[in-house]
Amino acid sequence: MKFTAEQIAGILEGSVDGNPNAEVSKLSKIEEGTQGSLTFLANPKYTPYIYKTKASIAIVDKDFQPEHDIEVTLIRVEDAYKSFSKLLEYYNQVKLNKSGIEEPSFISETAEYGEDLYLGAFAYIGNNVKIGENVKIYPNVYIGDNCKIGDNCVLFQGAKIYSDCVLGETVYVHSGAIIGADGFGFAPDENGEYSRIPQTGNVIIEDNVDIGAGTTIDRATLGSTIIRKGVKLDNQIQIAHNVEIGEHTAIAAQTGIAGSTKIGKNCMIGGQVGIVGHITIGDRVRIQAQSGITRNLKNDEAVQGSPALSYNDFNKSYVHFKNLPSLAEQLNNLEKQKSNDK
Repeated sequence: MKFTAEQIAGILEGSVDGNPNAEVSKLSKIEEGTQGSLTFLANPKYTPYIYKTKASIAIVDKDFQPEHDIEVTLIRVEDAYKSFSKLLEYYNQVKLNKSGIEEPSFISETAEYGEDLYLGAFAYIGNNVKIGENVKIYPNVYIGDNCKIGDNCVLFQGAKIYSDCVLGETVYVHSGAIIGADGFGFAPDENGEYSRIPQTGNVIIEDNVDIGAGTTIDRATLGSTIIRKGVKLDNQIQIAHNVEIGEHTAIAAQTGIAGSTKIGKNCMIGGQVGIVGHITIGDRVRIQAQSGITRNLKNDEAVQGSPALSYNDFNKSYVHFKNLPSLAEQLNNLEKQKSNDK
């Protein structure tokens, strides 16, 4: 799909400096620009590339003044970085704007769905499912019985939503994510054998949540596992049964959260973090990557390490840890000196 400089300037409320009819059909980095591509200049250190880029159109700040001749058509805006981000979102919406029901696919007779549904081939919609408007369901998606999917949700290829789960509006579920599988509930008997504890709850995901590829969110044993509005989950995260994650918390890849733990709002959790079950983590907590969390954390704590210490204590301790070989050598020398003095 092609856009002219004039059309792009209209979307971004900018002005064209150059050929308003210049056309682009792809995006590029400024240093990798090719004919027919759109790029942007926001970081001053990339300014030299604006004079030699092969891109057809570049978005720049409105006060940018070239020091040499340039061939690329400029679109001047208030903030080049924000405008390019806005354009990326617009481009993504156009790219994802599919509609219609492909065959073969299955929709239960008791399911309901709103206008502008896209249902990809080999998708399955179970009994009593309710789907809102402008929902995009890509091929090989499974939606179990009694689920509710809000307006403007996007479920990418191979996502699985088990029965009775609820998704709010504008939820993005990426490929391979599984929502509502059984929690890890087993009880040992007197012989050491495990019996399955039925997981009868569900998962509730509120509005504007993003769920990365391969992430798994288990249904509650009783009640609900809850992901509050605005939460951002990276790829390959495990969230166990009865966990609750507060509003606008962001969690990086390969983090695991054990059952019944409550995480507050506006937290930032790094990659490969392990969090034990049945604890409470406050609001605005910062957890560094690869930390192990074994205790409750208060509001605004910043921690690192395994088991996690406060961020400042960890850095102080690490200085001593790095010096352990030399400290051990000094201690050995003192012991030798003491033995020689006897």
